[in-house]
Amino acid sequence: MIPILTPTEMAAVDSAAPEPFEVLVHRAGFAVASAALRLLGGSYGRRVVVVAGPGNNGQDGRVAAQMLRRSGVRVTVLEQSPDLKSLPSCDLVIDAGYGTGFHGTHHCFSSDSPVLAVDICSGLNGLTGEISGSVAPAVETVSFAALKPGLLFGDGPEVSGRVHVADIGLDVSAASMHLVTDSDLRGWVPKRELRAHKWSHAVWLIAGSPGMSGAAELAATAALRGGAGYLRLSTPGGTSPTMPIEAVGYPLNAESWASEVVMQAERFQVVAVGPGLGRSEGTRVQVRELVAELNRPVVLDGDALWALGLQAGQLLKQRRSPTIITPHDGEFEQLMGHRPGADRIAAARELAAATGAVVLLKGQATVVTQTGSGCLVVRSGDSRLATAGTGDVLTGLIASHLALGADPLRAAASAAQLHGRASMLGPERGLLASDIAGLLAEAWNQCEAEQPR
Repeated sequence: MIPILTPTEMAAVDSAAPEPFEVLVHRAGFAVASAALRLLGGSYGRRVVVVAGPGNNGQDGRVAAQMLRRSGVRVTVLEQSPDLKSLPSCDLVIDAGYGTGFHGTHHCFSSDSPVLAVDICSGLNGLTGEISGSVAPAVETVSFAALKPGLLFGDGPEVSGRVHVADIGLDVSAASMHLVTDSDLRGWVPKRELRAHKWSHAVWLIAGSPGMSGAAELAATAALRGGAGYLRLSTPGGTSPTMPIEAVGYPLNAESWASEVVMQAERFQVVAVGPGLGRSEGTRVQVRELVAELNRPVVLDGDALWALGLQAGQLLKQRRSPTIITPHDGEFEQLMGHRPGADRIAAARELAAATGAVVLLKGQATVVTQTGSGCLVVRSGDSRLATAGTGDVLTGLIASHLALGADPLRAAASAAQLHGRASMLGPERGLLASDIAGLLAEAWNQCEAEQPR
């Protein structure tokens, strides 16, 4: 995991550092100069313009300028100013104008040269990733000690380029937020024990409705590909499923099924509810009854979240077993009465506090959090995931990781990471949700192969 610190948290870490300020600036400047030389491909004959602001970022930029000069680079240092419109011709611009503490409207300089950002692009909100005014998009950003939320959310990923976290000796061990990486998966999702049998990792999926079988089939396939040993698929009022053929169909009465699930769920490690379930009043009643009475871990998505609505907090906080909910922005609004704000980490934490559940808030960067358990951010996928059915795949995958024995918070985060990783194995155009389900095993094998032995 890679630590993430808000601007306020980063300021506190800076203040608590035992090293003198000058030492930290020297280390930061060295990291910036090293990145610059790498981007330049050498120093001989190279020209660099450093735009330096009045704060710590400006100091880092000035130190980097001194080091680059000693390496033979021709460096011009310009003071950050609203009047700075255009820059001299150069091979690289170092944006050391403003950092994560900037407030106001930024007026960006104009340059056709590649830009290296110091900690964060000037004018980019360090907490939300919103642009205030204008920014100079960077080809690379050197972030000190930890990632900042603004690099991961909003416009941040589009304007920050490749992000490199430079260790300058600050203690970030108390960080409560982390970016998930592929290397985390192996340690988070247990392997099947040698004595395992199909019921050791069993999932009951309640999904689909008459004429809406696709969501159920996607979630079921993902659960099986993710490691579920036994998958029972029930569509209330529907016929037995035809796909995937490995799923075991089990009929449920359309109007009264919650009590039967409660009575028979003991053999299952997890019950997943919601994909394509429909939005009838009967569905609302049955989902609420199931949530209230079932003493098994549950994953709730799609229409199950609609069924809970604004009563989600009251219903879920009474549960004794783990609950994972996976809303997108519209479903978040159904549960909370308002859409998430620009600070998506705060939004996810708000929902977690209101419901007592593990919350997976879907988005460009997915946030997974639980009150008292920190926050995990996932950015393994891209816009390929913006297609119908990918959320159903994620639901089944989360259920499988939970059934394999993963901690609920990590089950959700590891599933999101693998989900995104699988999508990146598919084509940039024309990727279907069913393709992602089919690529899950390959993605997992790749992650395992990349782990140090």
